[in-house]
Amino acid sequence: MAEEPDARSGPRWSAGAVARMLGISPTTLRTWDRRYGLGPSTREEGKHRRYDSADVDRLRRMLELTGQGVAPAAAAAGALSGAAPDSTGTRTTPIVRAAAERRGFTRAANRLDAPLMRRLAVELIGEHGVVNAWEQVFSPFLVALGERTVELNGGVEVEHVATSSIVAALRLSADVPEGGRLPALLACAPEEQHSLPLEALGAALVERGCAFRNLGARVPATALLDAVALLSPAAVVVWAHTAEHARLVPLPELGDVDTAVLVGGPGWPGLRLPAGVERVSSLDEAISGVLRHSGRSADATR
Repeated sequence: MAEEPDARSGPRWSAGAVARMLGISPTTLRTWDRRYGLGPSTREEGKHRRYDSADVDRLRRMLELTGQGVAPAAAAAGALSGAAPDSTGTRTTPIVRAAAERRGFTRAANRLDAPLMRRLAVELIGEHGVVNAWEQVFSPFLVALGERTVELNGGVEVEHVATSSIVAALRLSADVPEGGRLPALLACAPEEQHSLPLEALGAALVERGCAFRNLGARVPATALLDAVALLSPAAVVVWAHTAEHARLVPLPELGDVDTAVLVGGPGWPGLRLPAGVERVSSLDEAISGVLRHSGRSADATR
């Protein structure tokens, strides 16, 4: 069996692609590069420097530590040293053949082979869990695919088949019986059509025996408020890909109800959030936030 190629021979991403992948702003990436040396370490001939898998892993570690309250300078030192985190919860573990898995998805997507893509996604989730599959394979694969679609000005059909196949795999998990207060309500910001991250969050919550309702894409402000009033969830998670969409979310009104409000996606950095609203910068943080506010253990499994 051939050995897995190292990170330097694997896929490489632009700063914009990495920002979208991790749910942070390009400005934050530039700041971390300038201040702490957490920048891209490879250069493609005739192009700007690009982030590889090892660089992205260090950035995920930086987000994890700062999310725990570690000062940025200390978090950067920990990320660069590769020190193991001292917290428990939903932290990912490396998928040894993640690059090979992404190549398999790419080949199937290029052939519009939806059945094969669904089977690969189901097997990956079954073996490694939703969080590992999402953060190390699905999300990087979809970001690279989206970049290629823009560069070639074509291939939208490939992107659509790939997305629908992954969604189908994420939705295969059995529903969790609801008892008592609904733990989580998931919704996209008004006019926000990128709902795939919420599909991943929902599947990950099911893995942990946590019930949820997903309102999906383009949820009007009034509809979100009505759903929160009707269901009274322990937490509501709102996803926004752009600041334009994020500004349409009725955060002040949500703050008036007895529900924890979590916001995620690249649209939130730089926006002033009302007191009590939490920004989650990764799938791990969103899972942990929902489980914490609903009184469940981050280590719970179904």
